[in-house]
Amino acid sequence: MMGFRNLSVQKLLCAASVSVVALGFAQPSLAQQAAPQGQADAADNAVGDIIVTAQFREQRLQDTPIAITAVNAALMEQRSQTNLSDVVKQAPNVQLLPATAAFGPSISASIRGLGQGDFNPALEPGVGLYIDDVYYPRLTGANFDLMDVERVEILRGPQGTLTGRNSEGGAIKFVSRKPTGDGSGFVQATYGSRNRINLRAGADVKLTDTLFLRLSGAYADQDGYVKNINFACANPFGGLPVVQSGSSCVNDTHGDVGYRALRGILRFAPSDAVDLTISADYIKDVRNQGAEVLLYANNPSPAVAAATGVPFDSRFICGRFCNYATYQQSAGPFLGPVATGSPLVATKGDPRSRYEGWGVSGNLTVKLSEDINVTSISAYRQWRSRFTADGDLSPAQTGLGLNDLHHWFVSQELRMNVRLSDMINLTIGGYYSDERTTYWTMQDIRYAAIPLQFIGNDPVNTDSKALFGTIVVKPIEAMTITLGTRYTDEHKDYTFHRYNPDGVTLNPFLGALNGVTAVYDGTRFDYRASVDYRFSPEILAYATFATGFKGGGVGPRPFNAAQARGFNPETVKTYEVGLKTDLFDRRLRLNVAGFYNDFKDAQLTLLSCPQYGGPGPCALPQNAGNAKQKGFEAEFQANPVEGLSLDGSISYIKWKWDCVNPAVVGAASGPCSSAPSVINLLADPLEGWKWAFGAQYLIALGGNNGTITPRIDVTRQMTLPGGTLRSAVGSPSDVYGRTPGYTLANVRLTWQSADEDLTVGLEVTNLFDRYYFLNKFDLVGAGSGVISGQPGRPREWAVTIKKKF
Repeated sequence: MMGFRNLSVQKLLCAASVSVVALGFAQPSLAQQAAPQGQADAADNAVGDIIVTAQFREQRLQDTPIAITAVNAALMEQRSQTNLSDVVKQAPNVQLLPATAAFGPSISASIRGLGQGDFNPALEPGVGLYIDDVYYPRLTGANFDLMDVERVEILRGPQGTLTGRNSEGGAIKFVSRKPTGDGSGFVQATYGSRNRINLRAGADVKLTDTLFLRLSGAYADQDGYVKNINFACANPFGGLPVVQSGSSCVNDTHGDVGYRALRGILRFAPSDAVDLTISADYIKDVRNQGAEVLLYANNPSPAVAAATGVPFDSRFICGRFCNYATYQQSAGPFLGPVATGSPLVATKGDPRSRYEGWGVSGNLTVKLSEDINVTSISAYRQWRSRFTADGDLSPAQTGLGLNDLHHWFVSQELRMNVRLSDMINLTIGGYYSDERTTYWTMQDIRYAAIPLQFIGNDPVNTDSKALFGTIVVKPIEAMTITLGTRYTDEHKDYTFHRYNPDGVTLNPFLGALNGVTAVYDGTRFDYRASVDYRFSPEILAYATFATGFKGGGVGPRPFNAAQARGFNPETVKTYEVGLKTDLFDRRLRLNVAGFYNDFKDAQLTLLSCPQYGGPGPCALPQNAGNAKQKGFEAEFQANPVEGLSLDGSISYIKWKWDCVNPAVVGAASGPCSSAPSVINLLADPLEGWKWAFGAQYLIALGGNNGTITPRIDVTRQMTLPGGTLRSAVGSPSDVYGRTPGYTLANVRLTWQSADEDLTVGLEVTNLFDRYYFLNKFDLVGAGSGVISGQPGRPREWAVTIKKKF
């Protein structure tokens, strides 16, 4: 019934939005021809153009035959957006959320249901992330701050020929402001809830007539919203020795912010034929571990209770915005069905998550002639990420993980754009990247029948090479045909090291893995064909067939040498039709798209794999299923009357599994089966609606008093499924494992001076103080008896002052 009620609300809100727009346009004065391409707007209230570079060249958003959400800096500011995950809330069929605390300072990202949520470098993301055309290959550190950004482009659907590997769902492109030497700049300060302080500044400097510099920086600090409480202090009769921790028993808070960043961009333009941009950035993000709460606790293992003397149960469920995490486990005897004579050692982690990284890139464009230009993009980036995962968020000792990752990445892209004739444009190019991540970890797992402690120090190497080409043909003025292809050759190897906590002797259970290297090698051809037709200056229709893939990898969590093995890419073929329109004298922009995906070789985690090393625990990704997906997306922007601006989106997606390898559900292994008895054992796949609506009204105060602009944004997030397997009705995973959908409202009131150089904004996010979850982490199936969740931020307020010069 909840789903039907939500759907009814969605329909009513969408109908109301359409009615408002329609009423605004029901004026005879608006029934005029739209301005032709390239001419000035025919109406002062026309929706402005956004220039995108999705197809290797600058194009109007409305001329690009791809489903794209493009958001400029002004709209991000009006929506009170500060990072990439804020931006995608309004994008149809796009999910980008903070990952569970067990995965550190990373994100989960998907477009049209295809993506990745696991940070491990053995696995590849399914959404390509780009900073100024430079690929960012990992999910760690990927929730980019919107520091001095010009626009964000979100490309939906596989981009296998344009952006390459790991873009099966789509790609997100972050575009920075380039220096122009105009002497402009800004300073911005924010103060808000829980001692929130945000500082931003940027300046554009002309060094010489041909050399320009842009500098920008960001500082963010805020106390958290989930309290970390000393259990024994707050619960003197909870079964543990009482320990004082101050009058409030609060150790610290989670969900805090501690972000610093600097960026410099140097641009050299000695002539119209040469443009060189060199950029460098530095990021430091230090905060407490993720803001999680315990939702379910039940593990009667004697090894868990041995150290504390109490079982892991509901006594450790703290509340809506608190936990009892300790980030340590004490020493103790080995308790299990087999005595090894090796006692468990004490383990302790840092309650702070620490990410530090920097990168440098160079983008050189040389115009060889009026018809030929060459672009070279070179980049290097490195980072280090350290975090601790308290598996039970309590003094109980089910599991603790210490993690320290060192990463570097280098890439080179070279492409040539050629205008062969008035009808034909060609782009050809090549790409190379190499990366290494060294993943050190100390895992203390005590929920299993045989408790396990080990140290891993695993190097992971990944490299990729590609050749690509795109040809754009205009056989007639109104029609464009785009054909593209890309060849990719990729390699990954992962070498396992499994030591005892002393870091020297081999672990008795996992020592057979020591020195074992698992390898994946593969090649792939992707292709794309698109036809678009402009029926009038206001209407463009297109149809596209495209392929994409998420790269193959290696199972990162083997329990024996046979499980140290690779898996192949998962692939998708997409059929898409779309319509892009500028209507009512360009006061309404409405873009719609429908798609159908043929998804093959899904990378699913086998929970039982006796075919690889015999019976025993298993958490091995393999290509184990095929599915179909279909969906619909619509976006609009409207300026129906002077001063009023509306924008919104709505999307729907539905999955259907065609077949599943029975090994995924613990049955006998075999070929991909379409038997309902097998498919129905999988959890319900992604299905549902997502929508967003925003409205603002510019009010002139008269004289030199400037303007005020009230704005409201409402977003609806669909329900996200839980684990791989379908949970029994009423089971803990059924009750707690899914992430329910939610609706949030944000408001902002902005005053701007008459000279448009000073603004003061008051914002309130999560206006109705809705309690909701960003993600859930369910380890019941693994035997830990833990389900945790990360609640979203409660209602917050902030005041921002910005001065431009």
